[in-house]
Amino acid sequence: MSEDCIFCRIVAGEIPSRTVYEDDDVLAFFDANPLAPGHTLVIPKAHHEHVQDMPNDLAADVFAVMQRLVDPIETAVDADGSTVAFNNGEVAGQEVPHTHGHVVPRFEDDGGRPIHSIFGDRPDLDDDELDDIAATISERAE
Repeated sequence: MSEDCIFCRIVAGEIPSRTVYEDDDVLAFFDANPLAPGHTLVIPKAHHEHVQDMPNDLAADVFAVMQRLVDPIETAVDADGSTVAFNNGEVAGQEVPHTHGHVVPRFEDDGGRPIHSIFGDRPDLDDDELDDIAATISERAE
């Protein structure tokens, strides 16, 4: 637990939340500043700042809970779909430095846009650059 982390304080019961799911390792609760009705955050109870900081089994548990909650969340608010995402790092929009996934219900004319819309110009990469990046990722993922 990180004493200055708002999510750790929610896990500890120091700050109230509208909890929709809880088990030994994962907690899911409504976002305090929702983008849509039913906007839910899914977090590991243990403090991990980034997605890659979580042990593999915990990451699998967090995603499994997100997957499990999508249908109940969409059904509860009669949503047409949902955006399921992680902002990983401050530059990516992560506002609380505790790993958390979002399940944001989406509606036909909600004005939201797809994830591709958050980026400006797309990079112009040639085949050699793409091959080099893919090789580096493959090597480091082993």
